[in-house]
Amino acid sequence: MEHALTLEHVTKRFGAHVAVDDLSLAIPKGSIYGFLGPNGAGKTTTIRMVTNIIQPDQGTITVLGQKSSELTKDRLGYLPEEKGLYKKMKCAEIMAYFGRLKGLDPATAKRRATELLERYGLGEWADKRTEALSKGMGQKVQLLATIIHEPELMILDEPFSGLDPVNVEILRDLILDQRRAGRTVIFSTHGMEQAEQLCDFIFLIDKGRKVIDGPLSEVRKSAERAVMLDYDGDGSLLSRLPGVTRVNDAGKTAELFLAPGADPQELLHALIGQVKVRRFDMREPSLHEVFVRAVGGRQAAKDLSHG
Repeated sequence: MEHALTLEHVTKRFGAHVAVDDLSLAIPKGSIYGFLGPNGAGKTTTIRMVTNIIQPDQGTITVLGQKSSELTKDRLGYLPEEKGLYKKMKCAEIMAYFGRLKGLDPATAKRRATELLERYGLGEWADKRTEALSKGMGQKVQLLATIIHEPELMILDEPFSGLDPVNVEILRDLILDQRRAGRTVIFSTHGMEQAEQLCDFIFLIDKGRKVIDGPLSEVRKSAERAVMLDYDGDGSLLSRLPGVTRVNDAGKTAELFLAPGADPQELLHALIGQVKVRRFDMREPSLHEVFVRAVGGRQAAKDLSHG
């Protein structure tokens, strides 16, 4: 399997703080790879090392076959977490400008800027200054500027942050378009829903250490079995049902996690007459649950070790 990016035993310290601790990853070409983790976990530090903004203290990073992303910078597209545009420049103008910085000739950069704005619903804004854009539209323009040179590897730091549902859907389609074109997309996110919909692979980091890394399907299968329940009634009884070890209850919808060997039919029988059941499905647990259990489990283990 060819890899777009590999990290081997990468460590980064800021004084006494270890931001990334002995991290190894191998990201296949043509995949969508999600970087997940709580605030301060090390996601952005990792991305900044990959994009050559900061250097690791130890370890090796290989980007598109090169030991430094400086040698492959025109083949990368990077959208930082701190987003911003030159306010007085027009949308098509600023996109073409970023395209030229990545090696496009002026005519090609101008043509691609116009095409991308039209394709993703911003054609009428091509000749308007970016200061007139809403936050969501400005974020879309900056993302389009990130892909104007058709990079082989896209790295997006919190691209969904602050977007309304319509723009989330547009961004999701744009990311899928990149994968269909054979490109690799890495994005960090707090949004479990986007990661679950889009990602082929998931990487979870917490306190600088890798917690989970692998295909999304395998990550979810490795967790406990769950019943998805839509119901009306008193949810306080759910945790007392036979075979249920844990409940993630959102009021009208709940995930019920089952002990090994527990019979879902017995659970359904116990529910009848207690609540009104609108849906009862066996399924793999949500990525949200995997995330919470992995991060919460590490904290619980740490608390026990210091008890």
